[in-house]
Amino acid sequence: MATSGDVLGMLIPNGGYMQVGSEYEGIQFIDCEPITKAEFEAGFAKYDAWKAEQEAKAAADKEALLAKLGITADEAKLLLS
Repeated sequence: MATSGDVLGMLIPNGGYMQVGSEYEGIQFIDCEPITKAEFEAGFAKYDAWKAEQEAKAAADKEALLAKLGITADEAKLLLS
């Protein structure tokens, strides 16, 4: 289940806000475009699909890089250890 911080990170990825508590009323928009309460609340329903999409993209990018390098994930781990 998404937290209010997760939703804000999705909706306003560059930050610029401060949040006290987990309610919309506790958000202060300091250096960003404000979002509406409706957008904030709708973000909870969208977060899981967005997060899964981000993880799938990261995995595909990783696989593409490994293929480009011509190594396996285990070989990359050896290089990084």
